[in-house]
Amino acid sequence: MTRARRDPWRAARAGRVALVVLGLAFGSCSGAAAQSYPSKPIHIVVPFAPGGITDVIGRALGQRLAEAWGQQVVVENKPGGGTGQVGTEYVARSTPDGSTLLVTADATFVTAPHTYSKLPYDALNDFVPITGLGISPQALIVHPSLPVRTVSGLVELAKKKPGEINYGTFGIGSSGHLNIILLEGMTGTRFTPVHYRGAAPGITDVIGGHIQMMIVSIGLITQPWQAGNLKVLGFGSTARLPQYPDVPTLAESGLPGYEAGSWYGLAAPKGTPPEIVAKLNAETQRIFNDPAFREKFLAPSFIFPITSSPDEFAARIHRESAKWGKVIKDAGVKVE
Repeated sequence: MTRARRDPWRAARAGRVALVVLGLAFGSCSGAAAQSYPSKPIHIVVPFAPGGITDVIGRALGQRLAEAWGQQVVVENKPGGGTGQVGTEYVARSTPDGSTLLVTADATFVTAPHTYSKLPYDALNDFVPITGLGISPQALIVHPSLPVRTVSGLVELAKKKPGEINYGTFGIGSSGHLNIILLEGMTGTRFTPVHYRGAAPGITDVIGGHIQMMIVSIGLITQPWQAGNLKVLGFGSTARLPQYPDVPTLAESGLPGYEAGSWYGLAAPKGTPPEIVAKLNAETQRIFNDPAFREKFLAPSFIFPITSSPDEFAARIHRESAKWGKVIKDAGVKVE
């Protein structure tokens, strides 16, 4: 009989000691990895076209991370696949070491899983939520040639010409799409969607008169609006904005309880070490809590910070997914 068999408790103790040693070694390695992070350039992927709010937030965050850590941060736009599927899949398949991150809009996690019968990634399980970044209320805009000045005027015209007024979206299932569907349901109207790979191309086509209307983040349309290139019928905020006290909310324009906006967040591929996630979370919160950063990057685009812990951000994703999943199912929005 061997010594181990004569003393099984001693063998078990030896096994436990080995596990503890391995655990300490792993913890030491992951802790060291977090301390040395980032040791190589960081790539922030924005899965939409340049010029949109997601792009604005991604570049602002990238600039400040580079300044804080003395490491190059590259922002890459990878549009395509409806609600940013090309860029999102790219991040999902990337090495989970913190060198590739995703800055995206709510549609990626909240609505795409309900509107698409199949995605090349699992929106809830292939990523690690790091933090929410910002939320941006939206404006309902129309081309100046459309003979309406109010929401009620738009509704009246749409009922006379069902389906003849085109509106732009920044992807099937995006907030710009679903918020118009919500408007249709509340008013008994019907509009025709034209889907783009981001907000900026849609705005360009509204200005050019190729489509008649769109609902999009306020910060993206202030300049062409003030230049007279488009008209604003109302804001999707919960109250009138101090900067534009004469512009009504959509809720007070005949759509009681109506809100329209998009939020944006930061995520990493599944398997990214918790220590790196925590470091990214802490630095991002510090950046977004800086008054100078808010004034320079967020305020001009009407973005309001929503940074939080990773757990709180994950809870937001699950809560919003349940809410909009019902809206999408009831409206029959589906992409095969």
